[in-house]
Amino acid sequence: MDWYNETMKHFTTNASPGTIVFEVIFAILLIIALWRIFEKASVPGWMSIVPFVNAYQEFKITWGNGWLFLLMFIPIVNIVIEIITMVKLSKAFGHGGGYACGLIFLPTIFFLILGFDDSRYIGPQ
Repeated sequence: MDWYNETMKHFTTNASPGTIVFEVIFAILLIIALWRIFEKASVPGWMSIVPFVNAYQEFKITWGNGWLFLLMFIPIVNIVIEIITMVKLSKAFGHGGGYACGLIFLPTIFFLILGFDDSRYIGPQ
């Protein structure tokens, strides 16, 4: 257990105040982006900050069936499902494969763009 204590000590004592501020700003931006995306899809924005409810609603927006979010609990399968979900999210708002790549590799930036651009929600494709 000594390795565990050393690892936890490292993670809890080496975070600088600048890093913490950056992470908080990053999290707030992501919350705002998801809130806007949910509102574009006619889902109440507050649902984007409730755990599990946001996953359910995201899958309802992209797949048409919210209960498919349970696939995210299956190891390895969850990676494939998340990639497909980002592609479906891109198509649900009328974007193509390039935008889907952006959602996969730079999600926060592309969620912000999706939340604040003039694209409209088309529905699951």
